[in-house]
Amino acid sequence: MNQNLSNNLPLNILLIDNHELCLYGTSNILSSTYPHAQIVTAKTAENALKEISTFNPDLIIMDIYISHQSGMKANVEIGMEMLKKIINNYPKVNIVIQSAYIKTLVRMRNEIHSHYGGFTVVDKSLCIEEMLLRIKWALQGITHIKDIPHMNFGLEKKPEWLKLLTLAYREGLQDKAIAQHIRVSERMVRHYWLNLQEALGIDSEELKSQGKNLRIITRIRAREVGLID
Repeated sequence: MNQNLSNNLPLNILLIDNHELCLYGTSNILSSTYPHAQIVTAKTAENALKEISTFNPDLIIMDIYISHQSGMKANVEIGMEMLKKIINNYPKVNIVIQSAYIKTLVRMRNEIHSHYGGFTVVDKSLCIEEMLLRIKWALQGITHIKDIPHMNFGLEKKPEWLKLLTLAYREGLQDKAIAQHIRVSERMVRHYWLNLQEALGIDSEELKSQGKNLRIITRIRAREVGLID
């Protein structure tokens, strides 16, 4: 994949977004800015991965809120899994994440920092000029992720925390069932909770003394920093 590419050179650009209107609008903007670019679009993760393997894009602009196949429900987890596959299989491709869910990228800090190609993020609320600037940076091989909140959280070193959050809040499991699922003791599960809550800045003892629901507070705080949806 080429880096440091100018507006006048031929480019292969892949746009990935569930919303046809976003695809159409972004494609028109890119066609005006990069008149020599060949632009291909994909609306599902399945189609996107197929296009990457045959189209050989210089730049991928993608939303991480996407469905796996046409007619299926979109969610961030599918987009995150797709992004991991792209980074692992195409380490030099330039990537722009254009999404309203960029805070969830905190879960992929390690992968992003190890990526060789350009990597920038664009919140969908940003203006066109700012979007084009982030695209330009990505094509120059620049990594710009300052807009992702809590990137210093360090979650990549604690994969058990993500598993804990997923089992507790998505699957609705209690500590005993969580312990059985991940094959550790209930005591270890409680240890995970305490460490996670400390990292989130939650004073568990104070909240208990106030009679507040610690699990609800943990869920709210974990959502705020992008650890769960």
